[in-house]
Amino acid sequence: QVQLVESGGGLVQAGGSLRLSCAASGRTSSRYAMGWFRQAPGKEREFVAVISAYGGSTNYADSVKGRFTISRDNAKNTLYLQMNSLKPEDTAVYYCAGGIYPNPSSYWGQGTQVTVSS
Repeated sequence: QVQLVESGGGLVQAGGSLRLSCAASGRTSSRYAMGWFRQAPGKEREFVAVISAYGGSTNYADSVKGRFTISRDNAKNTLYLQMNSLKPEDTAVYYCAGGIYPNPSSYWGQGTQVTVSS
């Protein structure tokens, strides 16, 4: 069993940056691929980024390529999402997830709100 807790969300102006963190607990958490998903009001949850268990592979949604960077520190059992050049359309609840590459969906965090003002 893996527990995931996100942090780092907040309110930021368009063009600004935020870094989300996801703390994972569980003895085998470092063996899982990890990813970020988001859900905007009235929309379905969508994929944002994924990283393989040991960080060798990453993949991003087209909408965030070149602006967001996913990384992980297995020694700290922590996943990160560096978000730069934020846009109002990035406003959503961001969820951390763990599972199988390239679509980790076995374990979910509770989400953290990101709001980008124009």
